[in-house]
Amino acid sequence: MTSHHSTKVHARAIALLPLIVFLSLFLGSGIYHSIIGTEFAFYQIKAPVAAIPAIIVAVLLYRDKLNIGIEEFLKGASHPNLILMFMVFMLAGAFASTSSAIGSVDATVQFGLSIIPPSFVLPMLFLIAAFIATAMGTSMGTIAACAPIAFGFSQATDIAPVLAIGAVVGGAMFGDNLSMISDTTIAATNSQKVQLRDKFKVNVWIAVPASIITIFIYMMLTQSSHAITYKDYDLWLILPYVAVFTLAFTRLHVLAVLTIGVILSGIIGLVDSSSFNVLKFNNAIYDGFVSMFEVALLSMFLGGLSAIMQKEGGLEWLIQRIYKITQLFKVGRQRAGEIGISLLVIFSNLFVANNTVAIILSGDMAREVAKEYGVDPKRAAALLDIFSCVIQGLIPYGAQLLLACSIAKISPVELIGSIYYCWVLAIFAVFAIIFHYPKFKQA
Repeated sequence: MTSHHSTKVHARAIALLPLIVFLSLFLGSGIYHSIIGTEFAFYQIKAPVAAIPAIIVAVLLYRDKLNIGIEEFLKGASHPNLILMFMVFMLAGAFASTSSAIGSVDATVQFGLSIIPPSFVLPMLFLIAAFIATAMGTSMGTIAACAPIAFGFSQATDIAPVLAIGAVVGGAMFGDNLSMISDTTIAATNSQKVQLRDKFKVNVWIAVPASIITIFIYMMLTQSSHAITYKDYDLWLILPYVAVFTLAFTRLHVLAVLTIGVILSGIIGLVDSSSFNVLKFNNAIYDGFVSMFEVALLSMFLGGLSAIMQKEGGLEWLIQRIYKITQLFKVGRQRAGEIGISLLVIFSNLFVANNTVAIILSGDMAREVAKEYGVDPKRAAALLDIFSCVIQGLIPYGAQLLLACSIAKISPVELIGSIYYCWVLAIFAVFAIIFHYPKFKQA
């Protein structure tokens, strides 16, 4: 994906205008409706509709013929990464919908309540999501599998949905950041030309303490929960989740894992329940697709938008500005370099709303900064990955939050404050820069 280097991009600030148009419409409308007290304030203007004016602005700003601008947009919108995300959205929706239709979510929640004390529900949700995401290497697949269960727990207990979903998103971002097979890890190590295990050594010293603090926060939050009576449940109905969790640990593709989950849910429903028939199975799958349509459409629109902004030099402009800022820091060369690398990926991520793409975009520049400021490439790779996962876990227009919120029917903006892990991780990463921690011998 380094094709944008072949022709020299002229940096232009104006190329960032489309994203500003989108954010002001989407966030602006949400903030306005929050102030006047509308219910579901951030759902008043649908995000894909808010993206349309931004796309029009992007195509009009494009410095070539209109038709070529539209083609550029389409190329960005159909990037293989985005098509994969689109498919994950659809199958995640189908799995959530069918497993819910046959009663799997309820059965899993009741089973969970029968073995987990209520005060451990949040730490458990965080740990399970962290575990699955580390094994699967994808935060999206993890959220697809765990969010329905987390939402079920919040319905059955006095835990707020934002906390339950926040625990799952936090755990998913932990795994996304640390997993050896995560695309962010692979992009970060490739861009800095370091070994996976070297980056892991640095990363683990920052991420694990952050996750321990997060678990403590969750335990403090739910101390007051009283015991909950659980209802009888059918153990068979838990099978689709067990299958998805188990398959997640094999090297099987996430799309195959989710497809097996959908088929298994259908078969169990047909065998187990007299009221569930092939027609209901068909409707459950389709309802799942429909529930994810808005999110899937938005991710394609934003993919095309970021492709045009990249082509037009918007990101290049941003990267150059950040590079200039790092030269103002009087905090020692290495720290200045590390701050610069972190800012590069933070801003790239805010503008492309995809942590892997953000790492790929800022990777080459980060490598130059690391060379110039004497930053150990292992640390550069770890910082790229950590800050991209922090931002990805907190932006209300990122795929992870949109997916989690579409399952739990809450607003992404409400959720941001409850994703404790991402906030704690950010604090630990800042400490790591200030105190040059962890220390390793220079290779």
